[in-house]
Amino acid sequence: MKFEPAEFVKSAGAKSGFIRDDRPCVVFSGKSNVGKSSVINCLLNRKNLARVGSAPGKTTNVNYFLVADKVWFVDLPGYGYAKVPQAERLRWGKLMEDFFSEPERITMGVQIVDGRHKPTELDVMMNDLFDSCGCPRVVVANKYDKLKASERDPNLALIRDTLALPEELPLMYFSAEKKTGRDELRALISSVVDQ
Repeated sequence: MKFEPAEFVKSAGAKSGFIRDDRPCVVFSGKSNVGKSSVINCLLNRKNLARVGSAPGKTTNVNYFLVADKVWFVDLPGYGYAKVPQAERLRWGKLMEDFFSEPERITMGVQIVDGRHKPTELDVMMNDLFDSCGCPRVVVANKYDKLKASERDPNLALIRDTLALPEELPLMYFSAEKKTGRDELRALISSVVDQ
C-alpha cells in the first residue's frame, strides 16, 4: 500500500461519530506518553499530521486519518495519564468499549508500548481487547533509540511475556526519531491491508 498522501478527516468523541465504510481500518493504541502520534507521523512521512502534544493525554477522541484515499489510520485516545479527571477516564472506558464492540471494523491492530519498561496493567488490558477481536496485529516497542544494546533482547522478552504474546505474533522495535522499524512496520501493515 501507499502511505501518502494522508489527511486528518475527523475526531469522534462518541460511537455515533465512528466512521463506517468499506475501507480497511488500521487501529493504533498506546499509553498517553508512548509516542503514538510520532509513530503515525513517521509511517506517513509527516511531521505534525497526528498531533504531538506538549503534555501527555492530548488525544482524547478517536481520530481518523485517510491514507492514500484507501485506508483509515485510526488513532485511539491515549490511556493511563494520571492527571486525567475520573470523569474523563470513565468516558475513555466507554469510548473504548463502544469502539471494540464492532470488531469487524478493525482490519489490523498496532499496539504501541514503551520499549524501555514492562507493559502496564492498562497495556495488558488493551492487548486483551485486540486479542478478543481476532484481527491481525503487531506490538511495537517504541523508543528503541533510548535503549542500550544489552537491554534490547531482554526488554522484548519481558514485553512478550507480560502481554502473553504467542511466538507468531509480531513484536518489533521502533524509533520515530531514527526511523528504526519504519520499513518493517509499513511492510507488515501492507501485507494485511493489501490482502
